[in-house]
Amino acid sequence: MSQDSLYQDTIHKFLTVYRYLRESSRQMHEEGLSGRKIAALRYLLEAGPRTVGQIGDYLYVSESSTSELLAWLQSKGFVTRTRSEADNRVVHVDLTPAGREIIRGTPLAGVPLLRQVLQTLPAERLSAIGAAMTDLMHLLELDYEN
Repeated sequence: MSQDSLYQDTIHKFLTVYRYLRESSRQMHEEGLSGRKIAALRYLLEAGPRTVGQIGDYLYVSESSTSELLAWLQSKGFVTRTRSEADNRVVHVDLTPAGREIIRGTPLAGVPLLRQVLQTLPAERLSAIGAAMTDLMHLLELDYEN
């Protein structure tokens, strides 16, 4: 394959993924849920009750952003938040029946789908994908924090 063909193929693949993620996000927003809200609900469905900090770590957002997101989900009746009896600073979050119903009815797509399928890949393949993503981030001059 020529240099130009490799370039064209790489750009095409990147744009295909980018457009898919944008379309998936747009569809979720039309249903009233952002990808982050869906990811939080799906995480609670799969992992069970979690603390605000654990949810923030999973979503890669600050605790204040997580609290705002959870306040919205609670206002819609999708989650409950309960202070720990052992440590009043700790808040446990759990799905309500309505939260379970909405997340089970939401098709797995976009980043939530990517999270699920990446977990099933062998270490060698994950490493190769991680290296390619690191290369892209460097090319785009994006900062990366572990």
